[in-house]
Amino acid sequence: MIDAEGQQLGVLSLREALAIAGEKDLDLVEVAPNANPPVCRLMDYGKYLYEKQKRERESRKAQKQIEVKEVRLRPKTDEHDIQVVLTKIRKFTKEGAKVRVRIRFRGREIYHPDVAQELLKRVAGDVAEEVTVESMPAFDGKSMVMVLAPVH
Repeated sequence: MIDAEGQQLGVLSLREALAIAGEKDLDLVEVAPNANPPVCRLMDYGKYLYEKQKRERESRKAQKQIEVKEVRLRPKTDEHDIQVVLTKIRKFTKEGAKVRVRIRFRGREIYHPDVAQELLKRVAGDVAEEVTVESMPAFDGKSMVMVLAPVH
């Protein structure tokens, strides 16, 4: 058994350990149940849980959330519109966001996935200096999707 300050109290029976915990107004927590004999610790369990949640909140705050922006195209998108989309992709990746490029099919366009594949390859090639292709073009329902990540 270990007390609240971290000092060992030795091997005690359960009844003795519970009596000591009651005297000090602390909880008896089993920290190593598979050890022989099992190791227990005296602590304020509510305070321990509160501190643990507080640490987890702080670690979540420290993490950087990666945003995923999306740009949409069609297989028949005109040249100037593609240039506008390329500018948007460059802007988003400079901000540190990933970019999902989605080509949406309407009607019979879905029977020509090679056109969309070529367009996605072209987009990836035009912004190759700023991005890496994280996931290759793949079908997602009635659209084809490719994810681009910024180069660090």
